[in-house]
Amino acid sequence: MAYVYPTPEDIGLKVPKSLIETRYKCGFRHALEGGQISAVEHLKLSFREGFRAGKCYARDLRRARGVVDFPLRARIRFTARG
Repeated sequence: MAYVYPTPEDIGLKVPKSLIETRYKCGFRHALEGGQISAVEHLKLSFREGFRAGKCYARDLRRARGVVDFPLRARIRFTARG
C-alpha cells in the first residue's frame, strides 16, 4: 500500500525564498517517512530546514491525535552465568 504524504503547501507552509524549494520538500518528506539525517546531502541547509519542519509537523499531528510520546526504544544486554 502506498502512503500519501502531505507537501508543505498542503499544510499551509511556505518555502522561504532563501532556500532551495526541491531540497526543502525532499527534507520535509524524508522526515514524514521517518528517515534520519544519514547522508551528506542531508546536511544541506534547505534539506535540514525542511526536515525540521516535517518533524515539527509530525509531532504536532501526533499530539492532536492524542499520542504524546512513543515508548522508549533501547537495547538491553543480558548475560547468563551459571
